Amino acid sequence: MEIDPATLEQKERYKLLIGLVVPRPIAFVSTLSLDGRTNLAPYSFFNGLSSEPLCVLFCPANKPDGTEKDTLQNCKPKSEGGLGEFVINASVADYAREVALASEPLPFGESEFELTGLAVAPSTRIRTPRVARAPWSLECETLQVVRLAPGAPAGGNVVIGRVLHVHVDDGLIDAKLRVDYAKLGAIGRLGGISYCTTTERFDLPPGLAKARAQ
Repeated sequence: MEIDPATLEQKERYKLLIGLVVPRPIAFVSTLSLDGRTNLAPYSFFNGLSSEPLCVLFCPANKPDGTEKDTLQNCKPKSEGGLGEFVINASVADYAREVALASEPLPFGESEFELTGLAVAPSTRIRTPRVARAPWSLECETLQVVRLAPGAPAGGNVVIGRVLHVHVDDGLIDAKLRVDYAKLGAIGRLGGISYCTTTERFDLPPGLAKARAQ
């Protein structure tokens, strides 16, 4: 099958993209409005971006009417009217249902923390709170928002953030910063309403030289 994306409707392109690009890590993003109201939402277009400086990105699409989602309104740079910060919280099996529940499109100002029953914990370097139960959280300052289709329904936005502080549960990583994945219990996103776990893993050496040494 050969597919020209230009021949597909937006919903069809989205379905194809989330079905092929799997598994996707899920950013459980907490933000704070200028008047201090909390917001929490999952985004599976998320990844690490750079280790120098330590940066991440996530992609909140526009609402069906082309306006910005609450997360983007809150976290966009101060020069654009936002608070300029956000927290990426882990998405794990321990509260997977709450992660999914937080995708409910609540009116602006209503908190998904209250909807899900997840408690907040204070951050160290920024005002925005984190998820208390999260085994890790990244406090971030917003460096830039790249708008791919400003004002368009479902238009893409790339939020780039610099990590200012990292919270990790005791016992989750060792002295060499290696993560215990069994303890973490991370979940990922597939197509449709499907998710996956990281309970089954395998190791492979990178590159030719290490492969030959096996």
